[in-house]
Amino acid sequence: MTSQTTIDKAGSGGGGGGAPSGAAPATGLRGHPWLTLITVAVGVMMVALDGTIVAIANPAIAEDLKASFADVQWITNAYFLALAVSLITAGKLGDRFGHRQTFLIGVVGFAAASGAIGLSDSIPLVVTFRVLQGLFGALLMPAALGLLRATFPAEKLNMAIGIWGMVIGASTAGGPILGGVLVEHVNWQSVFFINVPVGVLAVVLGVMILLDHRAENAPRSFDVLGIALLSAAMFCLVWALIKAPEWGWGAGETWLFLVASVVGFALFAFWETKVAEPLIPLGLFRSVALSAGVVLMVLMAIAFMGGLFFVTFYLQNVHGMSPIDAGLHLLPLTGMMIVGSPLAGAMITKVGPRIPLAGGMAFTALAMYGMSTLETDTGSGIMSLWFALLGLGLAPVMVGATEVIVGNAPMELSGVAGGLQQAAMQIGGSLGTAVLGAVMASKVDSDLPGNWADAGLPKLTPEQLGQASEAVQVGVAPVTEGTPESLAAKITDVAHDTFISGMSLASLVAAGVAAVAVLVAFLTKRGENAEAGAGVGHI
Repeated sequence: MTSQTTIDKAGSGGGGGGAPSGAAPATGLRGHPWLTLITVAVGVMMVALDGTIVAIANPAIAEDLKASFADVQWITNAYFLALAVSLITAGKLGDRFGHRQTFLIGVVGFAAASGAIGLSDSIPLVVTFRVLQGLFGALLMPAALGLLRATFPAEKLNMAIGIWGMVIGASTAGGPILGGVLVEHVNWQSVFFINVPVGVLAVVLGVMILLDHRAENAPRSFDVLGIALLSAAMFCLVWALIKAPEWGWGAGETWLFLVASVVGFALFAFWETKVAEPLIPLGLFRSVALSAGVVLMVLMAIAFMGGLFFVTFYLQNVHGMSPIDAGLHLLPLTGMMIVGSPLAGAMITKVGPRIPLAGGMAFTALAMYGMSTLETDTGSGIMSLWFALLGLGLAPVMVGATEVIVGNAPMELSGVAGGLQQAAMQIGGSLGTAVLGAVMASKVDSDLPGNWADAGLPKLTPEQLGQASEAVQVGVAPVTEGTPESLAAKITDVAHDTFISGMSLASLVAAGVAAVAVLVAFLTKRGENAEAGAGVGHI
């Protein structure tokens, strides 16, 4: 499978114009490409929403269940860890047993775990079911891409992935708005209960519409040791990124997990060359285009997720907006992703991925540079301009990088390719939050003492300065109860100005990452095996 001839044969699914070998024939609604897209979009929407909607509910959960800050962090981290560690293995399960089955199991499990969280009365139960959410979400996401790859012909695949990317982008950006409405007007449990009817709808549609596709050369065995090594390496990497802000980047614990991760990946790579049916055939990465697509997805997520992380604090804590208002101010970003994703799919189909991907990352770099110029009193019009430009840049990258990864993989590895795409995005988001968070923390720690002294504020002890710095890193003014109004105003001005300086530097770093991604984009090319799904009728 390392030679191009073998890959092309495997990718053709038994014929360039027919359904993949092992697929049942499309009849009536079953197997209809556009109905398949709607079905998988409903399921994917649950997982994408959950990535941001829960953040709005965390304060209410903490108050209701008497949770500490560390407990609340676990609500997010448990889900993220389970999702990131399991994605590639889950994609392999889809390749082995069929993407229809794994998608439906993922939807049922995710919806059931969501309902269980809503019924939970303790943090340990919430965290346990969040882990299950992550595991079932990992089953669902690569399977969705595998179904699209197997159902759509090459000339329609980019448009389908464009709409798929639109759903993810809109759901991710719309999470804070919906979460704010539900928490404010219903309760925190409703944030999770909402997944139950959505899951039921996805299952009903899935049973009626989804067609099982099996590639001719689908794997017949499991690389158990490979799964264990990759999962351990991914866990160590993601855990180090999650805990680095707390432990410190120079701490022994951080480096212990990072080194363990590198060793784990090295052992995994060695083992994959020895096993008969590897979890990830390393020959897959001989495709420069596929490898570039994975790197591009990581870089895009670093710039996007890392940069956007501080924008929410900027809107809520510096401008004093409610979560709902902050979400509404991000509508230009959401709107441009909704409009831009299908258009990007059509453009990539016509001219190939290189120019749209390079242009998208250039727009992203420009948008992040623009966000570095935001001030404490910047108006909504200027903010909207940069948010809209960011959405316009992200749309072709989300679509194009996904098509490059999935389209350049052979059909029997479409699930693994989908898992790679999602894992790259999750790791990139984690890297972005961790690295840009470290940039922010360093800048605030450097500037706050001088800004504090220049404003003539009372001198702080080292412990007080540390506490103030932690507050300022998220845009919160460290004003204690009973502080005179004039003094509180001075403290607030110093805190916000210092936060802005940190956010500006972090945004510039994100812009630099996006600029590097422009160069990577020129290494991509159209998916050579995308024709594998051609001919499943009804287009």
